[in-house]
Amino acid sequence: MTTAISYPDALDLTADDYIVIGLATCFYKEDGEVHQIEVIEPIPSAALEAILKGIPTSYKLAYGTTLGSLLAGDNLLLPQGFPESAQFGDEFVLRAFSAARTYKRRQSAQSLIPAGTTKTDFNYSTERKRVLNAARVVSKEDNVKQHSHTHKVL
Repeated sequence: MTTAISYPDALDLTADDYIVIGLATCFYKEDGEVHQIEVIEPIPSAALEAILKGIPTSYKLAYGTTLGSLLAGDNLLLPQGFPESAQFGDEFVLRAFSAARTYKRRQSAQSLIPAGTTKTDFNYSTERKRVLNAARVVSKEDNVKQHSHTHKVL
């Protein structure tokens, strides 16, 4: 029997629905210093397929599981094998529901990491740092210079 999840935005999902979560190495900028943190995030099926093809990723591991093993009412449950110091990402529940829907649509992706198993052989790299609180500052120098004849009628 499947257990319905009691969230108004997820009436189409049950506790038995499959999802993949990953442990990502991210960075947080504070007072001019960059600190490394580990973040637990849902991985949608398309992203998982790309990661498994060998693109560089900040994910150390990915774990196949179900929504019910992660969500207990309003509480988030830390999966086995994840460090106690890891933090759940921003809007984790909403993103988990969205990711679970991608696996419902593309059920063949569920076989990439079967439920209850962990995969760690990724092309792990932090060369391009994922800074979570980075602010983009746009300046005049960012404008693209156009050729002088671009807007002239010839």
